[in-house]
Amino acid sequence: MTTVDGASDERTANNAVRHTYRVLSDAEKAQIVAIKDKGAELLSLIESLGGSRELSIAKTKTEEAVMWAVKHITA
Repeated sequence: MTTVDGASDERTANNAVRHTYRVLSDAEKAQIVAIKDKGAELLSLIESLGGSRELSIAKTKTEEAVMWAVKHITA
């Protein structure tokens, strides 16, 4: 499987839905990386707490928050 960095201008390579993208500034790329890093940090903390329905929802909502924040930057 080929991977593409989420802040890369090559991120369009594996997206079958969105056909056009704008080029992101270096500041926007840094914001995306920071949001994803903080999201990963929170997911790691949540996963360290064990397993429950509540934690599963917390993980899903964290992933959703990261997605929406990145979408805001890339819109």
